[in-house]
Amino acid sequence: MPSRSSKPKDRDFTRTALRVVEQAIGEQWDGSPLPDKNAGKNPAAVALGKLGGAKGGAARAAALSPKKRSAIAKKAAQARWGKAVI
Repeated sequence: MPSRSSKPKDRDFTRTALRVVEQAIGEQWDGSPLPDKNAGKNPAAVALGKLGGAKGGAARAAALSPKKRSAIAKKAAQARWGKAVI
């Protein structure tokens, strides 16, 4: 996965505004259709990803006990801040 710093930086306001308008009208400024973002992907895999992705975190949190959730949070804080959490 590319890091955020590797993404192209488009700081031209008019270009950004044009992209917003194109997304709103559903086609490019010249009248041609927008490129399909799901082109080349397996439709069944896309559907399965949408089904599981939306409920994954909530389902995992509901399945964990409060003690286990606390342990996971402490471990995450330790990894992020690099100091002991009591």
